Amino acid sequence: MDNIAKFEEIIGYTFKNKQLIHQALSHSSYSNERKNPNGSNERLEFLGDSVLSIVVSDFLYKNLNVAEGQLTKIRASLVCEKSLHVFAKKISLGDFLLLGKGEENTGGRQRPSILADAFEAVIAAIYLDGGMEAAAKHILRFIPEDVHHTGHPVFSDFKTILQEVVQKNPEEKVEYVLIGEEGPDHNKRFVVEVCLNSQMIGRGSGRSKKEAEQLAAKEALELMGYETQ
Repeated sequence: MDNIAKFEEIIGYTFKNKQLIHQALSHSSYSNERKNPNGSNERLEFLGDSVLSIVVSDFLYKNLNVAEGQLTKIRASLVCEKSLHVFAKKISLGDFLLLGKGEENTGGRQRPSILADAFEAVIAAIYLDGGMEAAAKHILRFIPEDVHHTGHPVFSDFKTILQEVVQKNPEEKVEYVLIGEEGPDHNKRFVVEVCLNSQMIGRGSGRSKKEAEQLAAKEALELMGYETQ
């Protein structure tokens, strides 16, 4: 409970239902070790992803007078794993995570995918405990100030860039396919292929499906001759 109180102080929100924040901080490895898989933050992550998207979309729509395509690109850059990892570090989220022994021993507290997922879970916990206004107040703390002035993405989102390239030909269809997983739960790697009209055009491997998809899109763009640096 002391840890939860410290974390509440950092994020500036006090939970009425402490169980929600406990669950948001509980990685699946921790819950599985205690034979309580339903107590992990995975379901909260699912909800938090949607809450994050609507809050960021609303903010960008009201504050940036740019075209729809640019709004989409900026939103994607703000909600991608790379951004969420940075946001999570700002609130020292890794210090408060509940991890299984395997994850603890292999650097799980610093792993971008784990931190990004937990960040979304915390958003969902705040939303369920205090409503959309409380969740929005928390999320908007992390919007970089220069977004207001530049209207440019914060981080490169290769999936969005690839989608924009492909949309120039309306009949084309991009699909991401998970072709393999390897390694133990605490050190799993995912392999994803990106296909254009069922033809593989790029492949990526990462510690999360999101990371693997981004790297697959990056490879596809490079093979097409686009600059990705």
